[in-house]
Amino acid sequence: MTTPNTSPPPEDAWLLAYQKLLPHWRSLALSSHQSKLPISISRVNQFDAARLDIEMSAMLKEQLVKVFSLMKPGMLFQYEPELDAFLEFLIWRFSIWVDKPTPGNALMNLRYRDDRAVEPREKVRTGLEGPGLTIAQKVWYCIATVGGQYIWARLQTFSAFRRWGDSEQRPLARRAWILIQRIEGLYKAASFGNLLIFLYTGRFRNLVERVLRARLVYGNPNMNRAVSFEYMNRQLVWNEFSEMLLLLLPLLNSSSVKNLLGPFSKDKSSSSTGADGTCPVCQAIPTIPFLALPCQHRYCYYCLRTRCAASPSFRCPSCSEPVVAMQRHGFSASDAPD
Repeated sequence: MTTPNTSPPPEDAWLLAYQKLLPHWRSLALSSHQSKLPISISRVNQFDAARLDIEMSAMLKEQLVKVFSLMKPGMLFQYEPELDAFLEFLIWRFSIWVDKPTPGNALMNLRYRDDRAVEPREKVRTGLEGPGLTIAQKVWYCIATVGGQYIWARLQTFSAFRRWGDSEQRPLARRAWILIQRIEGLYKAASFGNLLIFLYTGRFRNLVERVLRARLVYGNPNMNRAVSFEYMNRQLVWNEFSEMLLLLLPLLNSSSVKNLLGPFSKDKSSSSTGADGTCPVCQAIPTIPFLALPCQHRYCYYCLRTRCAASPSFRCPSCSEPVVAMQRHGFSASDAPD
């Protein structure tokens, strides 16, 4: 059996193969450079931007309320919807109307884009390109967010004040109330459906943005996420400390703490009636005086009875002696109850 003649490849074989495959590599690189994969906008950033806008409006409202704090109390309470609408209008006027992002969007590197002006393509970049909102979109955005929320808040306040839902003798008001409730239910159902779609696609946080086709996209291709955690750490420490206090304070018995600190603040050799003749528990003159045995200090019947029933090892706050029995003031020891 003969073996086939195998000769080594020429020395320039790799060079020939490289020159042969080089045009194909260049065509693949050019096609991959021209067709970029779509960039998905972070859903968390969009939700955080909305939350930051709400916090900004609340901060402005708090500062504005402080300005009128020295005037008539409750003066701004009846004009709260107008105040909220005014603050929302200011934010819209100095951000969206002048083609700038809102404070929350600016912190999250987001801006609004007219999604109708972007042609649907495959494998195109969707993070930066596209024009901003048109004048019509800006105006309708203000009408829907500022005017719509104000009118709805005033309508609910007016209907609740007039008690449309309880007016059985006025069928027209009752029908209007039912219509308002149905509109609110439909809006909440539509908002929930839009939320599910947003979580799946990552576009249009609310119904207003979906109707106007105003989409949030990235405003800057390069953004360094530099977050200071100093404030967050202090907030977490304070929250944990407050939760610990809420857990421990109900477990502490005030009388036990007083008894523990009693030897350091009072003298055990106090008189049986006390320094001022008051009950050691409620610090009032006993109406139905009872004596704690064996220390003979005078208590209200209710105060002493409840303390002994709550804690079998109850100690007198005046002398820190354990109370083993109680006796009505003015009776002999043989009349003391068991």
